[in-house]
Amino acid sequence: MTDTQDVMAPEVTPEEFRDAMARFPSGVVVVTACCEDGTPRGFTASSFCSVSLEPPLVLVCLADAADSAAVFARCDHFAVSVLAPEHQPLALLFATKGADKFSDALLQPSPTGLPAVQQAPVQLDCAAYARYPAGDHTILIGRVTGVRLGEGSPMVYCEREFRSLN
Repeated sequence: MTDTQDVMAPEVTPEEFRDAMARFPSGVVVVTACCEDGTPRGFTASSFCSVSLEPPLVLVCLADAADSAAVFARCDHFAVSVLAPEHQPLALLFATKGADKFSDALLQPSPTGLPAVQQAPVQLDCAAYARYPAGDHTILIGRVTGVRLGEGSPMVYCEREFRSLN
């Protein structure tokens, strides 16, 4: 019997991995929180999914190099807005490092006071539940404390393009 290391494939390059993951369609969300001084922060993510029904948990992955990483490392609450196809400009804005993300009229305060995307198919309020380091990202797990369902279909991201399910 050979050692597991001997039969492992050569290391996958970041480019190969990025190309492979680009072929897997995923939803697109904007995640928001506030600094201790009340300044809103947020980011776009496609790494988002449910984790548990009891308690209701979701996870989202955030790059450690993101402008808002320090805020999400300490926040007690955050909001998740599932984006619709008409929110593509907002998805791009929240994915842009250094951009003024909170001047857009499409944002409104959620019942918890965090910015949320108007007319999003889904808005979730979350209490920070756990954080796990994972390579160059942090896995942020939230306990869902509020759900608001809107109209329309979510936008998906596949092969480096935003797409509609319709």
